[in-house]
Amino acid sequence: MRMIDVPPADRYAAWLPVPFGGFQEECAFPQRPALSELEIQARWFSGEFGRTFLTTAGDTVEVVQFGVWNRESGPDFRDAAVSLNGRPPVRGCIEIDPDARDWERHGHAPNPAYGNVLLHLFWSSGKPEFFTQTNAGRAVPQVRLDLSDIDRRTLFPVPYAKPGRCCAPLSVLPQENVAGLLRAAAHFRLRRKAHRLRQTAEVHGESAALYQAVAETLGYKSNKLPFLLLAQRLPPGPLRQRRAGLEALLFGVSGFLTDTDLAANPEGTRTYLREIWEYWWPSRSEFANLILPARLWKCGGVRPMNHPHRRVAALAELVRRWNKARAAFDCAEPAAVGRFFASLTHPFWDYHYTLTGRAAPRRMALVGPERVAGILVNVVLPWALRQKNAAYDKLHALPAPDFNLRVRIASLRLFGIEAKRVPMLKTAVHQQGLLQIYEDFCCQDASDCFRCKLPEQLRQWE
Repeated sequence: MRMIDVPPADRYAAWLPVPFGGFQEECAFPQRPALSELEIQARWFSGEFGRTFLTTAGDTVEVVQFGVWNRESGPDFRDAAVSLNGRPPVRGCIEIDPDARDWERHGHAPNPAYGNVLLHLFWSSGKPEFFTQTNAGRAVPQVRLDLSDIDRRTLFPVPYAKPGRCCAPLSVLPQENVAGLLRAAAHFRLRRKAHRLRQTAEVHGESAALYQAVAETLGYKSNKLPFLLLAQRLPPGPLRQRRAGLEALLFGVSGFLTDTDLAANPEGTRTYLREIWEYWWPSRSEFANLILPARLWKCGGVRPMNHPHRRVAALAELVRRWNKARAAFDCAEPAAVGRFFASLTHPFWDYHYTLTGRAAPRRMALVGPERVAGILVNVVLPWALRQKNAAYDKLHALPAPDFNLRVRIASLRLFGIEAKRVPMLKTAVHQQGLLQIYEDFCCQDASDCFRCKLPEQLRQWE
């Protein structure tokens, strides 16, 4: 059989690499240049300090892959690869601080988000000598940056990520071939999501599988795990039997009902909290072993409209109207799914960001268009693929949502330019394909593209 006759998704799957490496997540310069911390980080990311350093302990460390800027909470750079004393590179994060003691001052040591930091860079330290350690007690290699010879000229804006070796072959590949590659990767991605849904349905049933997948998608990237756990611990069937208290149970098991001082809240908030507290208070002992630990939730850096409190409220409304939700999901028509989520309203959550905040001046959608688009590509269309290939056609017809940070990083790595300048990324299918290629190749590579086979394989794609 000729390769051209093989389904595109299968051809793409044959390219996937074996993952390389593994994840493991007095002033010294009194005349220091008057540069901000952010600019020094940018200059380091640009390679101005080089890529090979000597640690404070005398070890040789090479930054094989500088990673990507982390624009959210957590270490400054993620998806980096570092080699210590010539050993195989390890993937993880890099943190850069003005002072070595900032590691403790900023609370990084006990924070699990900094548990996979591979390198701590700084340019000043106090006496006595300070040692960087993670929450597990692992010592993190330290490097002091020498700012004495830094170029004071204005630095151009640094992109989120550096272009990879794929940029050259992709720039000369015919556009129809590039579009075909992205479609094949998107089909592979959709098929893989459908397989995961099938596995969950075999264990827990179709309703639970759909419910867990939607909950996980509502959690977006920061809170996927707690939302999945919440959906697993409070399945839709038992929840609907407690219809009057399902909202209180979801917030209670989420661990968000901890403050009993209702008087400290605004009047409208106080009324709402009293209602759910009156149901949760006598029920809490029954569900005590199911309550999620607070450390799982990430609220910092989250847009107010996407706050976990609002997402839990949306999940409650979804359960309350589960029959209509199932009908919309089963028909797999994007317009019907959009209408269903647009119909979700709540007298309190239409105007509030959190359980204890003041009311917003204007009504807000419980689930906005961006999350609806995410639910379509991550849940509804993979669900439809279980029975019919029409899901591919519906994916092709979907416009792409706004470019999120991951899409922008993937576009820079593969195309060398921002996503908004790549015309084909205005469609959902091409955007999904881009993300799949980035996850399968860029995120699995720890050699700064050196060992990645994709650049050479691209020339063979028809």
